[in-house]
Amino acid sequence: MAATTSATAPGRSDSSGPARGREKPRRSYSIGRSAVPYLLVLPAIVMELLIHLVPMVVGVVMSFKELTQFYIRNWGAAPGAGLNNYRLVVDFNGAVGSALLHSFLITCAFAVLAVGFSWLLGITGAILMQDTFRGRGFLRALFMTPYALPVYASVIIWAFMLQHDNGLVNHVLHDQLHLTAKPAFWLIGDNSFISVVVVSVWRNWPFALLVIMAALQNIPDELYEASAIDGAGVWQQIRRITMPSLRPINRVLVLVLFLWTFNDFNVPYVLFGQSAPPAGDLISVHIYQASFHTWNFGSGSAMSVLMLLFLLLVTAAYLTVTSLSNRRSNA
Repeated sequence: MAATTSATAPGRSDSSGPARGREKPRRSYSIGRSAVPYLLVLPAIVMELLIHLVPMVVGVVMSFKELTQFYIRNWGAAPGAGLNNYRLVVDFNGAVGSALLHSFLITCAFAVLAVGFSWLLGITGAILMQDTFRGRGFLRALFMTPYALPVYASVIIWAFMLQHDNGLVNHVLHDQLHLTAKPAFWLIGDNSFISVVVVSVWRNWPFALLVIMAALQNIPDELYEASAIDGAGVWQQIRRITMPSLRPINRVLVLVLFLWTFNDFNVPYVLFGQSAPPAGDLISVHIYQASFHTWNFGSGSAMSVLMLLFLLLVTAAYLTVTSLSNRRSNA
């Protein structure tokens, strides 16, 4: 019988021999689960810093400098102004301060009216379209059109419709319906305030409609059925069921609409151009004119900082009042 040898061929190693035991274990460089959420949020944080926070800090720094057209190329070399820019813009007896106060009051009235009508139209349309009927899907898509259109395209269309000589609004109101004695000037004079409110409401109310329609889906149908059995009418159901259920959503919606409307620059700028009439002199366009028309970026930055502080104060007060009201209702 042939002899059996356990020798291995030259150049080969036994896998079960000591050579395998000399291999170094591989290291695992896995990321812990606790770090994954931070990595996912990191791009958003970086973009927030670059787009919002860094320019905001730069604007605050600019408000303490005498930054004019002479220091545009090297604004860091502009001399310090201390609080002079703030004293200038809050001096309501002076030309700059009185113009800013007028613009602020106009903007407050504009924001209150635009937000109020946007919310009213949104909640009315959402309640009316809560029940299923033929054509509801078409109406929903139609009502979303102003919100889906690009802001510049939609406002330019409104600017053409509001023209004095050949605008559609004057053609309908004066030529067709004979509601006005003569064609009105909608883009200049006192009527400019009405125009910017109407355009803003037309732009924003579909957003309120969308939010409230989504909130209505969370109200159980059993509540309405039980109230109908107890003899409650439509208005009682809206008052006792719908409105209380929508209270948390309405609080957030009104605040968001107010911040958007108060800060709105696109609508008045596209509607009126670089020189807004006094009745439509919203504060966003006013700050733009004060900065880029007079080339005094220091005072313009001070106006922007004051507007930011006002919005922060309004937001804090609104959240405090709504929180206290919520606690009282739950007590």
